[in-house]
Amino acid sequence: MPEIVHVGPAPVSPAAREERVRMRDGVRLATDVYLPGAPADPDASAGDTVLIRLPYDKSGEYTFIPLIAEYFTARGYRVVAQDVRGKFRSEGDALLFVNEVDDGYDTIDWIVAQEWSNGRVAMWGDSYYGYTQWAAVASQHPALKAIAPRVTGTMLGEPVRAIPGERTRRVEWAITYLYPLTYFHSRDGFFWDLDASRRPFSAQAEEVVAQLGARSISYDQWYPRAVHLPRFPLASPFDARPVPTLHTIGWWDNCAPLSWADVAEIEQRPAWALNHFLRIESMDHESYYLDDPATARVEERSDEQIRAELSRMLQPAVDFFEVFVRGSGRAADIPRVSWNLAGTPGMRAAETWPPRGAENRTLYAHAGGGLSPEAPEGASELEWLHDPADLVPSSVPNAFAFLLYAPDEAALGARADVLSFTTDVFQRDVDLVGPVRVAASVSSDGPVTDVFARLLDVAPDGTALRIARGQVHVTDAANPAAVDIDLGQLGYRVRAGHRLRLHVHSSDFPEFLPQPGTGEEPWGAVETAVNRQRIALGGDEPLRVTLTVLPTAEAEEARP
Repeated sequence: MPEIVHVGPAPVSPAAREERVRMRDGVRLATDVYLPGAPADPDASAGDTVLIRLPYDKSGEYTFIPLIAEYFTARGYRVVAQDVRGKFRSEGDALLFVNEVDDGYDTIDWIVAQEWSNGRVAMWGDSYYGYTQWAAVASQHPALKAIAPRVTGTMLGEPVRAIPGERTRRVEWAITYLYPLTYFHSRDGFFWDLDASRRPFSAQAEEVVAQLGARSISYDQWYPRAVHLPRFPLASPFDARPVPTLHTIGWWDNCAPLSWADVAEIEQRPAWALNHFLRIESMDHESYYLDDPATARVEERSDEQIRAELSRMLQPAVDFFEVFVRGSGRAADIPRVSWNLAGTPGMRAAETWPPRGAENRTLYAHAGGGLSPEAPEGASELEWLHDPADLVPSSVPNAFAFLLYAPDEAALGARADVLSFTTDVFQRDVDLVGPVRVAASVSSDGPVTDVFARLLDVAPDGTALRIARGQVHVTDAANPAAVDIDLGQLGYRVRAGHRLRLHVHSSDFPEFLPQPGTGEEPWGAVETAVNRQRIALGGDEPLRVTLTVLPTAEAEEARP
């Protein structure tokens, strides 16, 4: 039986006054109000409000909302932090995503009716409380003046859907089925680990349900047959009135593909594009940064350590709100794209992403393990095995905190089930700035297959840091399929003396659900089989990596 850790609500911060805010159906949501000056001063003058709606306990240690509120209130903002419906101190059912549009509207409506509100509201937050900002945009409340979503996406957490006629799709995250049985089973949090050696995984989920004594509405919504309830019942946020948006993405955020999908959608909407400001930082989902000192790479950060990071996390939003909420300053003073070239200090500015002058470069894989600009002569194939009993491990124990560990992945290339291809040593610094893709023709002796690709920076001492990754699920795998794997976007300096390396394999557990090898859906499969996978080198669809490179002159111009 899985061991379950139970986490309940923390005490309300003494700096806040808790309110019970009534939604249109009568459900009351627990809401903390932080006012500038004396704690929860009822006589405070009216001012601008920052709203944070989250499912992770508005008073808990995990999201340190009281410290975030302290930062905003010190700059004159009122802060409203709310447990979303069904979570921790709030009433109602814990149902992922579908109530956030109406509840966001009703909460903003409540805020603007308070004496301490001047009728202007902004929103801030990461992940699910970045998603609640997009939901509030979709509600079209006129008082919402600006948002600052970080490391999130409008389709956050949505199960993968098969597309009729398409042979490829995304690989399913394990968190898709774990999340509604951990954070969204009911009001409190319940945490447990999936055991790779015990199938079906769905049976482990049922053991958890039995231990907790109640079912999860959100889990039953998605398994065994997904019911896709509309998360934006009025319209997509991008069909709503454009709201000025400071959109923050982390180079190492495992949810970055969802963020980039929203960026692509916004670029197709001229009115939205005019209100969109992109910020890209060398961080992961949990706000660990590539340049963090060793003392900051700890799982449990102290209040002092968090306070030291708050300016980095919050000041860009404060500066943005000054312009678009308070009307102080000019929009032209905020860069359209503010980005960090990982491996270099500071932020850079650009009008577009990728920056002007970026060019594509293609590297081809060779049978001897090389990766070079020259395509192989003739066609050949390489094979590797996918064994459900011996899975390629995920890089880190917590996929959301990759840079907490920043692991050396060089040893993975020695596994028999991982193909490895490496460039020659770089003779000069090269700036990778923009999209990265891997393309090839793949097949399997199994009915379906997953293909994972990781791009690594190999230092002179042989250590290898993962800088990009992507994955694709292939159906009808007995017949070769041309796959195009999106590895996301890069802003990364490869130093002279380093090399690039590509790893190709068929599992990444426990972050992604592993294929059983039989073609059954992975969560409920019982039997397993070893598959032999094949990939083409040379020919019409050779294995290749397409990078976006910023030439040296343009790279120097992009410096602040």
